[in-house]
Amino acid sequence: MTERIGFIGLGIMGRGMAANILKAGFSLAVWNRTQERAEELAGAGASVTATPAALAAASDIIITCVSDTPDVEAVILGEDGVIHGAQPGSLVIDMSTISPAATRRIASALAEKNVAMLDAPISGGSEGAARGTLSIMVGGAAEDVQRARPVLQTMGKRITHVGPSGAGQTVKLVNQVIVVGNCLAMAEGLMLAQAGGVDLEKCLEAVSGGAAGSWMLSNRGPQILERDWRPGFTIALQQKDLRLVLEAADSVGAPVPGTALVFQLYRTLEARGLSGDGNHALVKALEALAGYEVAAIEA
Repeated sequence: MTERIGFIGLGIMGRGMAANILKAGFSLAVWNRTQERAEELAGAGASVTATPAALAAASDIIITCVSDTPDVEAVILGEDGVIHGAQPGSLVIDMSTISPAATRRIASALAEKNVAMLDAPISGGSEGAARGTLSIMVGGAAEDVQRARPVLQTMGKRITHVGPSGAGQTVKLVNQVIVVGNCLAMAEGLMLAQAGGVDLEKCLEAVSGGAAGSWMLSNRGPQILERDWRPGFTIALQQKDLRLVLEAADSVGAPVPGTALVFQLYRTLEARGLSGDGNHALVKALEALAGYEVAAIEA
């Protein structure tokens, strides 16, 4: 484990990812805007840095996992950003979900300092982050992907090099289109089951094992039945991703009518103050239309 790793962003996803890097035996430095979130990792052996630039100066591979395009730009290119501390020959891996065009701009700026960059967004929810079983879609040069693979393998079960810079972000947006389509189908199906008077647990068991089965159904369907809205991924973050999808689709002329519908349904939940709920709370928008709820499981 000769590469020194720096990790920026200890939110719902980043916390588990950074912990798995540390468990694998890598030297780890961390930075988070809210420093209290770094305390648990510090107790496990990570060093805490004062700025992203200081973290970069002490790292060979710098990983970022923050919320949105402006956040990535700030921690990499901003005042006290990674670009001001990264040494020539170091590698930046952005595991956030951001604009593909912005990714290419950031990569170009880093390249001028002889710093390589990969875009490596993730899928698998907070459970996957904690267990080290994420799916990671990587854009960038093949030799940089090879260099990054040992540390990526501490966080993910499936690591796929999907193309040049920006391709990882494009594939992640494809992932999100499919995620929300699955979420809407799940919500509609459970609403029909409720209205039809069938046993919802038996229904979920039956359809999960057939052609309708999906990660979304298996992991979030039971939460809906339990009225458990704790997020693996919040509505606020899902909406951020869907804005990126709609912008990217518009730029290339791709029709995404189902995604646009889900975006508007989530907007009604945001208006009700539910941005912090998990994205499976999409069912609440349909419940509001129907005037009935998917019944909770009796304890």
